[in-house]
Amino acid sequence: MSDAIKHECGLAFIRLRKPFSYYQKKYGTVFYGLNKLYLLMEKQHNRGQDGAGVATVKLHTEPGVPFMHRIRSAKPQAIGDVFAQIREEIAEIEKYQPEITKYPGLMKGHVRFLGELLLGHLRYATQGKSNVELCHPFVRYNTIPARNLSLAGNFNLVNADELFDFANVHPDGAHKNSDLAAMLEVIHHFIVEEDEKGNNELDIKNILQQAFSKFDGGYHVGGLLGTGDSFVMRDPNGIRPSYYYINDDVIVAASERAAIRTTFNVGENDVLELMPGNALIVKNNGEYSIEQILEPRERRACSFERIYFSRGNDQKIYKERLSLGYTLSETVLKAIDNDLRNTIFSFIPNTAEVAFYGLLKGLESYLNRIKVERILSWEKDFDQEKLSEMINRRIRMHKIAIKDVKMRTFITEDSSRNEMVQHVYDITYGTVRPGIDTLVVIDDSIVRGTTLRESIIKMLDRLGPKRIIVVSSAPQIRYPDCYGIDMSKMGDFVAFQAAIALLKENNKEYILQEAYGLCKELERTNTLHAQNVVRNIYKPFTTEQISQKIAEIITPKDITAKVDVIYQSIENLHQSCPNNLGDWYFTGNYPTPGGNRVVNKAFMNYMEGKNERGY
Repeated sequence: MSDAIKHECGLAFIRLRKPFSYYQKKYGTVFYGLNKLYLLMEKQHNRGQDGAGVATVKLHTEPGVPFMHRIRSAKPQAIGDVFAQIREEIAEIEKYQPEITKYPGLMKGHVRFLGELLLGHLRYATQGKSNVELCHPFVRYNTIPARNLSLAGNFNLVNADELFDFANVHPDGAHKNSDLAAMLEVIHHFIVEEDEKGNNELDIKNILQQAFSKFDGGYHVGGLLGTGDSFVMRDPNGIRPSYYYINDDVIVAASERAAIRTTFNVGENDVLELMPGNALIVKNNGEYSIEQILEPRERRACSFERIYFSRGNDQKIYKERLSLGYTLSETVLKAIDNDLRNTIFSFIPNTAEVAFYGLLKGLESYLNRIKVERILSWEKDFDQEKLSEMINRRIRMHKIAIKDVKMRTFITEDSSRNEMVQHVYDITYGTVRPGIDTLVVIDDSIVRGTTLRESIIKMLDRLGPKRIIVVSSAPQIRYPDCYGIDMSKMGDFVAFQAAIALLKENNKEYILQEAYGLCKELERTNTLHAQNVVRNIYKPFTTEQISQKIAEIITPKDITAKVDVIYQSIENLHQSCPNNLGDWYFTGNYPTPGGNRVVNKAFMNYMEGKNERGY
């Protein structure tokens, strides 16, 4: 994705099922759990670079001895910083009390984060920037052990205010707008209710059923309780991804299947998907169960996971990204009039590389078909040179752009800064025949179009192509997200900008006022969730008309080449990613009522000139 957006978070959960002496004997270290947690987090570092945190719970501690610990960091390379601090504590013990290291039980008593329950989190800030106070896990401490709770997750809730009201908690400062803080208070409320019953054990399933029935959003959440119980829960639409792996030694959960596979060296079928509305509940004795907490709804797993967010080394995601590129080949061939001789193909940025291979595969299939047809049409009228020339025809592909590692500019003035931003990427000179070749570059998706306009198009034009075609492996992003991705301002979307421009050009600006008036009426009647009003703004125009206008918007004034944009279709998206049909970014078809409320609020903010989130 050439436009940098904040997105997602990563969750890592480990429950050790054996005594620490077992891991020391079998794996040669008492820190087996911490080592695996570090790997599990590092293998998901793509999911969060604004902060990281770890919480642990020790089982069977003596009364009065702290059993729940937490450490967080918002520094650059936050995962490394968190574990460096943990390692410093261990190094102190190894230096000054080396005899303790021989005894796992004593090590557990002296190392704060040597617990049987481990919860790790990687944060991308959708609000609060990189404030360490907003880094997960959050902890609710209490003098009664059962009422201690540590919570972390990959999610956004759209009804945080209502949840704070329910829990009769109204935090100030950093936590005021935190949906995790709201979730923590509601779950804790029901933990207290359950504990007040005076039973020997907490009914975790009952707690989760009561609490999660109140949450509107997409989520994958992990929790550690002071009782030694723990859980991992997924939303009923399956919006956010959730996977788990269990053997005799450990119970593991994470946001990505490939992270678990790599960390524990296990097969594809060993890692299971936690199904929508289900929870993995682990009791304090190490026994576990998969429980249906909420009635599953229509599966609307996030399609952006497959297009861009998740790491591409997952077997299924890799195949799906190939398919996303492959299904675009026919449209691309039509756009270039099948002129492969005078067309060069490439990709920007590197995360679009797999989709690029899929596009090449589709183009090669076409070229091979043409080769066979041409050779057959010759019958016997050919010689070795003619045949060799035909057989050796190839798709022209080059590494056109190279991104300079972390190039930064100290300039804040806009015009000067834009000049510097152009050089975030560098180009490979001599690859394009000036004035002759068309240059086709594929991107994962186009959100704002800012990087294309300020950097990439200008850079590509320096090579002198006759035409530049930008291909997006995702459809047009028209609507905000409110389930874990930081794109909730209507004015940011280049597709929305294009629709506004077309309305003005066609003297249909009254549609904007009608939509705004309808939103205000829905707000007055407290039914802002009832429908997606913003759809009306796109209705007058075809997808092609909007794509053409987007191409105009992302084309700088001083560009010589003609610029076009091609988008993936909704149909091909679903064909390529059949199990991740969450497409509200493109269609406006939100899985929960809160989505409609957010998109309408985001539109009202735009009309009122408010530069703030829609939720």
